Amino acid sequence: MAQASKGKLNFRCPSCFMRDIDIDMFYDGEKKEYYCLRCAFRGSETDVLRLNEQAKYRYKAMRLRVVDFGADNQPITFAPHKRGEQ
Repeated sequence: MAQASKGKLNFRCPSCFMRDIDIDMFYDGEKKEYYCLRCAFRGSETDVLRLNEQAKYRYKAMRLRVVDFGADNQPITFAPHKRGEQ
């Protein structure tokens, strides 16, 4: 087996990232797929990009502060979090 190498871009393993582990994936040029050395995940570039977009959904409001939860069936209001506020 050839030596593992990084791909064009450093992709995070979607399986590990869902468990809050930040691991870069490696690229296998012969099979044209990305794989993770830590877990058993492997997939094409489109699979990795699609699953990483789903993982980003989890962290979409990480840097926002909830200002108002709203009434039933009303959207939550967010404001940018300013460092040092309480």
